[in-house]
Amino acid sequence: MTRERVLHAALQLADEGGVEAVSMRKIADVLGVKAMSLYNHVANKDEVLDGMVDATYAEIAAPTPGADWQAQVREIAVSAHEVFLLHHWAAGLQAGVKPGPGRLRYGDRLLGCFRDAGFSKQLTYHGYHIIESYILGYTSMVLAYRAVDMDQFEDVLAGFTSGEFAKEYPHFTEHALQHIEPEPGQEDVNAYELGLDMILGGLEKERTGELPR
Repeated sequence: MTRERVLHAALQLADEGGVEAVSMRKIADVLGVKAMSLYNHVANKDEVLDGMVDATYAEIAAPTPGADWQAQVREIAVSAHEVFLLHHWAAGLQAGVKPGPGRLRYGDRLLGCFRDAGFSKQLTYHGYHIIESYILGYTSMVLAYRAVDMDQFEDVLAGFTSGEFAKEYPHFTEHALQHIEPEPGQEDVNAYELGLDMILGGLEKERTGELPR
């Protein structure tokens, strides 16, 4: 029995049933031990949750050495999005979780991408939080969308696109129809990466002073 085995069992439970499925008793059941024996390796459930989030961050890929800063940040952001989709419970457990070495290493790498490229301390500060917000916000939106009953969703959209609603909200109606009947090539675009590239392009212009003031 080790702390790593305890956290691995907790991750397994959370991936299958959400973070609410994690308890010391259920972790012990997965490991085939008594719940009290877990306290030799973790202090309490809060420490388990801290360790679970940190283990998730540890799975995020490190950027390729020597690549330009946009490619490096892109690698981190794409990997983080994939990791948080895999561990669907983790994106909602950011606030109040004590950072461990996995999360600190991730943060230091992301900050280093900016600083090593010549970003000022101030622009690095903002760039870091912009990328973090995009990763977590977009991932949370995807996870929420996946949880929707698509039959009910299509019924709601059908109501949105009919009668007075369509007259009063023509642009929303047009958008809703794209969900129901995607236009040719629409599904070929990775919207997450498209948005990420737009952000990176804007930050590059900030770095080089191209944006007007």
